[in-house]
Formats: sequence, structure tokens, C-alpha cells
Amino acid sequence: MDFSISEEIRDMKRTLRNFVDNEVEKYSQQIEEEDKIPQHLIDKAKEMGLFGMSIPEEYGGLGLSMVERCLLLEELGRANMSFTTYIGAHTGIGTTGIVELGSEEIKRKYLPDMASGKKLGAFALTEPDAGSDATNIKTTAVLKGDRWILNGRKHFITNAPEADIFTVIAVTDREKGSRGGFTAFVVEKNFPGFSIGTIEKKMGLRGSHTAEVIFEDCEVPVENVLGEVGRGYASALKILTKGRVALAARCVGACDKLVELSARYAQQRIQFGKPIASFQAIQWMLAEMATDTEAARALTYRVAWMVDQGMSVVKEGPMVKLFASEALGRVADKAVQIHGGMGYMKDFPVERFYRDARITRIYEGTNEIQRMIIAQRLLKEFEL
Repeated sequence: MDFSISEEIRDMKRTLRNFVDNEVEKYSQQIEEEDKIPQHLIDKAKEMGLFGMSIPEEYGGLGLSMVERCLLLEELGRANMSFTTYIGAHTGIGTTGIVELGSEEIKRKYLPDMASGKKLGAFALTEPDAGSDATNIKTTAVLKGDRWILNGRKHFITNAPEADIFTVIAVTDREKGSRGGFTAFVVEKNFPGFSIGTIEKKMGLRGSHTAEVIFEDCEVPVENVLGEVGRGYASALKILTKGRVALAARCVGACDKLVELSARYAQQRIQFGKPIASFQAIQWMLAEMATDTEAARALTYRVAWMVDQGMSVVKEGPMVKLFASEALGRVADKAVQIHGGMGYMKDFPVERFYRDARITRIYEGTNEIQRMIIAQRLLKEFEL
């Protein structure tokens, strides 16, 4: 595997590290308290081209490979996770479908504004009765003349209150179901019949907003179908697979930051007349945290490289999402333990990381579903 990185990407990685550590971090507590990301941070991210990471250069994006994208997402992962999620959901599942499946007309219509950050993207699959069981979606789309008419309700949609452009999966043939009866659409927030419902109150990720999306005879032009009619389920899986690799990179960045915070704190915190870093119990926790981080990093870049080579990652995509998110959970837990009582206080960033990390084992496919996919692929590979 060749992980050669251009000097341009190295420079951008260094610039992003500086931005995250020296600018975004200063506002983390404010974001937590106000449940809002300061506009100047979003504007700076736009100037840096971060909203165009996953979009080809011909449409105004950076045209990065998956490996290059993961390098930048890893740096973003060190930031306040709501800020990371705001950008990550856009560059991942929010734009992948349009880039991979959109017609040339759709790409030219939407991608330039999405690359610049002028318009924000979101992905709408989950419903009240269709979470892990994505085949149970109820939102329907019926063709009437030159319009598809959508009816239904999505929920837990990241970026929904702020997003302008939604990739939506709906049922176009109930009898066929997920085997030829789902279709993907590009839906704009100003289409007739589209509205935002309840904005959810969450345990973490304050500043990153999640809400219901409601379709009431929502009119979508026929040209806004993504890919082929009836291929929506396959499209959703394709979108989610790449999104899981990107999510893994963000988890690696968060792990990296937590290791750094914990190692520094352990050398400053004095107990029994010496730094707690001198105690074997603390050293072992740090060693395990660093090992988890490096293992997640190695797997992430291997799978990212596979994506760049055009290889199938139907099994490896779920693997990397599973491992990296579980690793982050372990690392965050040990970070709180090393910080002791201070780790439970909102004045310390590890408390926020601990709460925010929990969602990574749930969104973009629960880890139980990842295990099922991995096991099914293995059993198919070694079928008797």
C-alpha cells in the first residue's frame, strides 16, 4: 500500500491542526453552553475548502482521495465533535450520493454551492420505524407527471435544521421493497411540501443539530432522482459505506486528542507527592489508549486505500466503523478515569468527549448492524 502524500496536503493538514487546536478549541465551551457553532468558525472552514473535501475539482471541490480526506478528517476529529459532525456529515453522507450517483445536470446544479459551503448537505434515511432495519422505511414517492410526490417522515437527521439539500431514500414500489422498490432523491428545503419538525435534545453533540424531516405531498422534479429508480437501497448502502470510513478517521482524531490530554494531565496531577504518570495503573491506561488509537488509525487508512483502489469494502467498511468507534469509547472512558473527579466536570474537555463519543457507536449504522454485516460476509466467503 502506497500512502505517499503531497506536500500540499501535508501543509493543509498542518494548517488544519493549528486551526482546530488554536481557534476551534477556544470556543468549545461556548458551543456547549449556547448549542451553537460560531459563524466565524464555519466561515473559516469554508475559506479552507473543508466543505469540498469529497467533491471533485471540476465542481469546485478539493478532489481529494479517500486517504487524503481521512488525513484531514482525522485533524477535524480533534476538534469539538459538534463542529466535526457539522462538516463531516456534509462531506460524507451529505454529498457522497450526489458525487457518486448524480447525473451531470444534478452535479453541476448542486455540487459547486455544496463545495463552497454556501449550501449544506444532509442524508435522510432513518425513520421512526426504520433505524437499524433500513428496509422498513415508510416514506413513499409516487410519480405524477413530471414530479415525484413524497409523503412521510424522517427523524434523527443530522444538520437538518441548517441543511439546504437532502439525499432522501423513499419507497417507490412497496411490493418490491428494498429489492428494487426504493429510490434515492435530491430534495431541496424550499420544495413545496417540505418542512423541518422537532429539533431533538441530545445527550451530547451540542451545536450539531438533529431534527425530523417531514414530507407532505412534497414535489420533487423527475430529474432529481439519484441513480436508477428502484436502486435506492443499494445507493444508500454505497453512501453509508464511504461515510463509515470517514467517520472512522474522525474517531481516530478524537482518540489522538484524548491521549494527548490525558498524558499531559497525568504529568501535572500530583498525588502522594508525585505525578500520577509515575503510577503503573495510569501508565497502563495510557499505553492501552495509544495502542487502540494506532490500531484504529492503521485499519482506517488501509480501508481508505482500498476505496481509492476501487476495491470492494462491503466487509471492511463496517469493520473500520466498528473498531474505530469502539476504540474511541474505550479511550474516552480511560481519559475520564485518568482525570479522576476532574474528568467528570464540564470544565474539562474529556467530559464532553466522553458524552459525544457515545453516538459514534450508533449513528451511520449501529455497531450491532456492523457486526451482522461482517459476519454475513465472512459466512458467505467460507460457505461450505
